[in-house]
Amino acid sequence: MSETFNGFHYEKGDDGIVLVTMDMAGPVNAMNADFRAAMAWLADRLEAEEDLAGVILASAKETFFAGGDLKELIAAERGQEGELFATFEALKQCMRRIERLPVPVVAAINGAALGGGLELALIANHRIAWDHPKVVLGFPEVTLGLLPGAGGIVRTLHKIGLERALPLLLEGRRFTAREGVELGLVDELVESREALVSAAREWIRRHPGAGVKPWDLKGYRLLPSPATVTLLHQANARYFARHHDTLPAPARILSVAHDVYCVDFDTALRIETRGLVELLMTTEAKNLITANFFHYNRVRSGASRPAGVERRRFARVGVVGAGTMGRAIAALCARAGVEVVLHDRRAEACTEARAHLEALLAKGFARAGDEEARRRLLARLSSTAEGADLAACDLFVEAVDEDLEAKRAVLAELEPLLGPERPLLSNSSSLPVSLIGQGSRAASWLVGAHFFYPAEKMALVEVSAAEETDSRAVAAAFDLARQLDKLPILISARPGLFTTRVFCTYLDEGCRLLLEGIEPAFIENVGRLVGMPRGPLAIHDEVGQRLIRRIVQPPAEARSPADLAAVAQVAARWVSEFGRGGRGHGGGFYDYDEAGARLWPRLRELYRRPGAAIAPEEAKDRLLFRQVVETLRCLEEGVLRSVPEGNVGSLLGIGAPAWTGGFIQFVNGYGPARFATRCAELADRYGPRFAVPSIALAAAEAGRGIQ
Repeated sequence: MSETFNGFHYEKGDDGIVLVTMDMAGPVNAMNADFRAAMAWLADRLEAEEDLAGVILASAKETFFAGGDLKELIAAERGQEGELFATFEALKQCMRRIERLPVPVVAAINGAALGGGLELALIANHRIAWDHPKVVLGFPEVTLGLLPGAGGIVRTLHKIGLERALPLLLEGRRFTAREGVELGLVDELVESREALVSAAREWIRRHPGAGVKPWDLKGYRLLPSPATVTLLHQANARYFARHHDTLPAPARILSVAHDVYCVDFDTALRIETRGLVELLMTTEAKNLITANFFHYNRVRSGASRPAGVERRRFARVGVVGAGTMGRAIAALCARAGVEVVLHDRRAEACTEARAHLEALLAKGFARAGDEEARRRLLARLSSTAEGADLAACDLFVEAVDEDLEAKRAVLAELEPLLGPERPLLSNSSSLPVSLIGQGSRAASWLVGAHFFYPAEKMALVEVSAAEETDSRAVAAAFDLARQLDKLPILISARPGLFTTRVFCTYLDEGCRLLLEGIEPAFIENVGRLVGMPRGPLAIHDEVGQRLIRRIVQPPAEARSPADLAAVAQVAARWVSEFGRGGRGHGGGFYDYDEAGARLWPRLRELYRRPGAAIAPEEAKDRLLFRQVVETLRCLEEGVLRSVPEGNVGSLLGIGAPAWTGGFIQFVNGYGPARFATRCAELADRYGPRFAVPSIALAAAEAGRGIQ
């Protein structure tokens, strides 16, 4: 006997086991209106079933279940709280009815089960998963400003306890099926997708009385231990230290987790629903959903990659420049299975780089003891001072110092080798390829590909193209970035580029506050409180005063349109007068030793002015709005080619506060009209660097967001 409702295929076998195969309309199974109706139908159908022996929840899609419908969720508005609460509670009641069936329920997990997918699997008595890399599980809701609201918090705490659950709930950490077994959220693995249903049937036959969950047994209660109470307090402190109360979701997750230990199971489910509804109304959630899902997926899809150019994979890459970034890019290539020729005219630099890379690339294998894998990896790497050794490479990456003449020299050296099939990627952070390639016959085959430091951790690659850049060179930069598991965005090659130009405004505004006599520690704390990864002075030290000088005071034709006078002045003084070049040069604004970093004692004496003060909110707005305004100017000028790339680029490349959803999305969440008013206030007090961009004024007048 079989029937279908809203993509739920219901089939009862002669053994009394019902196989429910989800195959909803669309590419994935999702928690939408059709799903809610299907779950109500399924609960009714199963409860009415005679001689029911068990239930198997399976999927006909490549994924098991994709979770909530984010288009539906992001559309939630104030005033709809009661309606949403009732909708979510009705779904959870259907899930509870299936969970309470007196027969065993098994989830057969054939692919990704993230968010709602894992929550659906948790209503089962037993979870069997395909032991394959495609099977990824987790609760990513926190990265979208939400919490797992279909029972994820409550069931996970009851099943595996607070200590193991918190990293999953607060960090959105994803895990494999095998890791799921170790965590206690997956019960059994099979070697093939085809074996899932038969393994599920076999388990049901062997466990006919396994239908009742522990939390539905009479007298059951989840009691907190002293260690649980301590862990909750510590988690609250860690959350504040990490996010400074800029993200409401982690705090709400901790609040729900606390309540799970204070009330019965079903009351805890209702508290969880209330938390989800509250978060859906927040600007932060809408910002995070927009950027981390819709915009990220658009960028990841390669929407900006030139159409009509065949995709390529590169077997051999030449990296020119054996400094910090050249070594890092070479290591990325070798780890991705690409042969690398690392070239530097200085033989000693090649020798040092080779030794450094051998030590770096060996680390991952020393623990595993895989000497053969280590040998194969190192065999992909060669270093040479001879330019002729680059002749057999498929593509070239230039990673010399951020100096116009040095980069032009590399282009001149490689010019005979360049062409449609062999472009040169310039790892420039601020110098546009339109300027580097000026006068070169190979300018068409030169494209910017800005890798971020540290390259092994930073996901973004900023691809920049000039008018004369051939689309095949742009496509090659995209393809290499994806081959190295990086995320490329495309911008126009203009002085300052995008990320460096905006990033430098954060440093500049920090220096302006310093020059105004504001307490240095206050400046640093305000930077962290607004959600930036570090204060502006600490980041200044990380980059280094010498490199900052080179970026903000390049040749006139390469100078950024942004007003960076303050950071230029301060960087020059620290190098010339104090000899403090930053963290990598013995110290800068901070002193560094084994105990950590501390503000240089003389800093206060040099800059602090008695009576100089600014309200924290005003300082926070200055540090944030300065970057937002510059981002909008990049969009106006065509440096940025799309809003998604502006948001993803600012989050992954600049360190924009997560709660903003990126610097352009911040304006949409804040409200363009309100943003324009605040910019005008700041411009009146501090100058034209805060003048509201016309693109924001146009959005405000049209009553829409920036698109």
